[in-house]
Parts: sequence; structure tokens; C-alpha cells
Amino acid sequence: MVEHIIYNDKLFSIIIRTNYRSNSIEFFTPDDFSQQLAYMNRAKDYVIPPHVHNEVQRDVHFTQEVLVIKSGKVRVDYYDDNRKYLESRVLYQGDVVLLAYGGHGFEMLEDSEIIEVKQGPYAGEMDKVRFEPVTKDKLKVK
Repeated sequence: MVEHIIYNDKLFSIIIRTNYRSNSIEFFTPDDFSQQLAYMNRAKDYVIPPHVHNEVQRDVHFTQEVLVIKSGKVRVDYYDDNRKYLESRVLYQGDVVLLAYGGHGFEMLEDSEIIEVKQGPYAGEMDKVRFEPVTKDKLKVK
């Protein structure tokens, strides 16, 4: 299953649940996203030819990140660009989430291991603005 978190017609996030299956290759992101996310299902002996990537100048304005929940259970809280809380989703072992726009925060609901992939180089404190999380009484978990 694939879930899209959309706010004001903007794709904030894509969640690919661990039970997602397809018979081929499936790209989940629009071509203009600076982080591309795909699923591949290839049969034994299928070959992806060796290749190198060309140097291509890219202009990245926002950090987009992908998280793989290696183990545990994690709640992701979504916020708009003005730090207004929108909703939450629970991620489980094997789930993958792309965080494309808006704000987000996390709470570990169990001991959890997460693999994160995002653009670099890291810009230190210029990279993000931290703010207070939603209070538990206002959570809307879908």
C-alpha cells in the first residue's frame, strides 16, 4: 500500500508500507522532486547494466529525506510551513517514508532503528528550524 499525505494540493509525504508489492519498477515521486523514490521487483537473473552517473548541475531548494524503519514503531507528525500541526501516521518495521515538504517530527513508540537518506552537504543550523511539537491531546493519528 502507498499513502500520499497532501495538504493544500502539495505532496508533503509518501509512505510505502512494507506490504507493498508490484510486478515491475514503480516510481513514486514526480520528476521535479530533488529526491527520487522507486520500488523495483526484478526476477532472478535480471541485469541492470553497469553505469556511471553524469555530472549534472542541480538546484536544490529544500531538503527532502527518506526514512526506512529498520525496526520498531515510529509516529510521524506532519506540520505545514507555518508550523501548524496537521496529522500523524504510525510507521512500522519495513515501512519507507519520503518527507518532501512541510514540517515533521517523530516520536518513537517502541525502541526503533531508522535509516535516513537525504541530500547533502549538511548545512548545520542553517538546515532547519526546530519548534515545539504537538501536544498529545491534539494528536490526530490516521
